[in-house]
Amino acid sequence: MLIQPPKGFRDFLPEKSLQRNFLIEKLKTLFERFGFDPLETPTLEYAEVLLGKYGEEADKLIYIFEDRGGRKLGLRYDQTVPLARVVSQYQNLPKPFKRYQIQSVFRAENPQKGRFREFIQADIDIVGEESLLAEAEIIAVSLKIFKELGFKKTKIFINDRKNFENLDKKVISAIDKLEKVGEEKVIEEIVKIKAISCDEAKAILNQIKNKKPNETILKLFSLLKTYDLKEEEDFAFKPTLARGLDYYTGIIFEAVDDNYKGGSLGGGGRYDNLIGIFLENSIPACGFAFGFDRLLEAGNELNLFPKKSTSTKVLVTIFSKDFIEKSIKVATVLREKNINTELFLNPEKKLDKQLKYADKKGIPYVLILGEEEVKKNVVKLKDLKTGKQQEVALEQLIKILQL
Repeated sequence: MLIQPPKGFRDFLPEKSLQRNFLIEKLKTLFERFGFDPLETPTLEYAEVLLGKYGEEADKLIYIFEDRGGRKLGLRYDQTVPLARVVSQYQNLPKPFKRYQIQSVFRAENPQKGRFREFIQADIDIVGEESLLAEAEIIAVSLKIFKELGFKKTKIFINDRKNFENLDKKVISAIDKLEKVGEEKVIEEIVKIKAISCDEAKAILNQIKNKKPNETILKLFSLLKTYDLKEEEDFAFKPTLARGLDYYTGIIFEAVDDNYKGGSLGGGGRYDNLIGIFLENSIPACGFAFGFDRLLEAGNELNLFPKKSTSTKVLVTIFSKDFIEKSIKVATVLREKNINTELFLNPEKKLDKQLKYADKKGIPYVLILGEEEVKKNVVKLKDLKTGKQQEVALEQLIKILQL
């Protein structure tokens, strides 16, 4: 028996899980501040809902299986197709429909650094609105999140897919790799795709690089400035940005932080052809997907997120069997005051073992309630980080632990 998760899947022990929960709660709070409401969809969808929506290559990465009734089902591949299904099924939803979704998605691809078979996506989308205000809101909330998480140098690059009109998709894909592989490699790829000379390929690349913001982008920039966002500092035009060739239909954007070299922290844009796919009509939509694992990686690299192995603030020890009742009562009072409190559960174990347990778990404080403390009507509070001990009354203890 292999006592480990399947390849590409992960366990998250308390320290990592606490960080993930911290990030999820931050995202939820800010999404809701901007008027987005939560949506959750099943882990499973009917296979026909998922297949044929992402392209031939992506279809190979969808986990497909049959249930005991012979029905073909698939694990959720992303959160946009389930969103499209929801909008089609519940047609009385208020429009624009502003939703956020933070759930796991599954892809049967080869695991590698930063790429897993199960991972969280954190998406915001606005469905049913054509106005550029939708894009402006999405970009504004995204930048707000990066700033509140502590990212200092995050910028959102913006382009319009219409800038690539009449250009071969393979050429667009090559140009999108410009920053990863460099100009020389991109020109080589265009030469192969188009069977043209090096000079002709260079001319195609330069034509895109020298594009100016079109009227739509200029209008969007004007709106973003109304949010007190600054061009070139918070957002900027990037004519070589492509993203989602089979997906996006208009404005596209991508978030990058100068202090993190591991790639973009998220991206999105307008996609007016996907949401209405089940109704066979076009429904305007735009959205942004945060790279959840990458956000965590970047945040840790830049020391932005708290590192702790437990959320427990204090361990209430049990000095002996005679003091079980006293220890339980103190623990109950602390919990009633919303202080995360653990009660040691084995009165047979000596006090030094209880202290070692708290230290190993990373609990910052230990509360000792022995014969002397009971007589004086106080408790002894030990700070495991500094080793300092003090005798305090219960009211004072609550104030100290609530700091």
